[in-house]
Amino acid sequence: MNGRQRVRTALAHQCPDRLPIDTGSTSVTGMHVSCVAALREYYGLDRHPVKVIETTQMLGEIEEDLKRVLGIDVEGIAPRKASFGIPMNATKAWRMYDGLEVLMPAGFEFTIDSNGDTLVYPQGDRTAAPSARMPAGGYFFDVIIRQQPIDEDRLDPADNVEEFSLLSPEDVAYFEAEAFRASETGRAVVGKFGSGLGDIAAVPGMALKKPKGIRDISEWYMSIKSRPDYIREVLWRQSEVILENLRRVHRCCAGTVDVAYICGTDFGTQKSTFCSPETFKDLWFPCYKRINDWIHQNTSWKTFKHCCGSVVKLLDLFIDAGFDILNPVQISAAGMDPEYLKSTWGDRLVFWGGGVDTQHMLAFGTPAEVREQVLRNCEVFSRGGGYVFNTVHNVQARTPVQNIVSMFQALQEFSGAA
Repeated sequence: MNGRQRVRTALAHQCPDRLPIDTGSTSVTGMHVSCVAALREYYGLDRHPVKVIETTQMLGEIEEDLKRVLGIDVEGIAPRKASFGIPMNATKAWRMYDGLEVLMPAGFEFTIDSNGDTLVYPQGDRTAAPSARMPAGGYFFDVIIRQQPIDEDRLDPADNVEEFSLLSPEDVAYFEAEAFRASETGRAVVGKFGSGLGDIAAVPGMALKKPKGIRDISEWYMSIKSRPDYIREVLWRQSEVILENLRRVHRCCAGTVDVAYICGTDFGTQKSTFCSPETFKDLWFPCYKRINDWIHQNTSWKTFKHCCGSVVKLLDLFIDAGFDILNPVQISAAGMDPEYLKSTWGDRLVFWGGGVDTQHMLAFGTPAEVREQVLRNCEVFSRGGGYVFNTVHNVQARTPVQNIVSMFQALQEFSGAA
């Protein structure tokens, strides 16, 4: 099997010839640029600055030579512009605090403040207020909240939909070219077509020069209770734009895409959920369902839901809303035991992640401990198909390269045994 056949078999809840592997196809299944550079050095690959493909989390590009070494089965399609609203079609060198030289988008504009923090500007416009900050000595950017005073009488849901714009002909042409490129690799193709319904990471509007509406994350969460009608209208309007964009992309990418990334909204904490199942069903469920229903009625794509934390209370609703795939499968959160997840929902959900805990094990364990956890989780999740290996969310900065290598060696060992 090639990568596409391998992933499609797993998506059909059947067992492929070996475990399919994803690293780097999306903004939630990637690897910090420092780890990519370390892996390239470890495997003796050409040494050059690694391109940053997701600028907030500073995720690095997994190039073709490294993909072949690691046995990657998935290829990703990302939007044309970065999270700061700048195009990704050109790069320039930039040096991180630890001295690592990387390639950032050419439109990336920054200043250093009196604390030594790096401030970055939306759309590369230094006349606007900075929208993100990398603390001195840090490895990724934190959003800067730029909430304007809220006038309850003038709150307009349209303000929170400003960044949900219809794809231009240039955007559609870009996605068409990227889908063709990705499909030619023989890997499964995951497309992120500017969706992101209700994504909490998008609420502050990092790409906007002057974000309006509710742009404070805490205020947004409180509004679920205090302004449900407003939130409901925002989500519905976002879904309208998403559906039209999916129609535009589908006309040119229908046969080259396997999975559609729908959203990255997190509903879980380490111990429970941000909202009750009833609130989820009232606010998010109708929009998710109409998007997933359209995809399933008009395409062969599978739909991908990223949601961190303990979400066992919501998994049945995710399934009812039409999601095929759950990521990152946070096995360290309450109730998210691999055996329980697989035995309860494994015939209805594809688990894409959960292979090893990045918060604790991969970052702080020993290579032997990493190997043991990877082998154990793969044995559980891969049973009967319906599993694509990935870590629990992105591999974090400065994770020991020996642990990352041990993870991939364990995957080879598992597939050899299988």
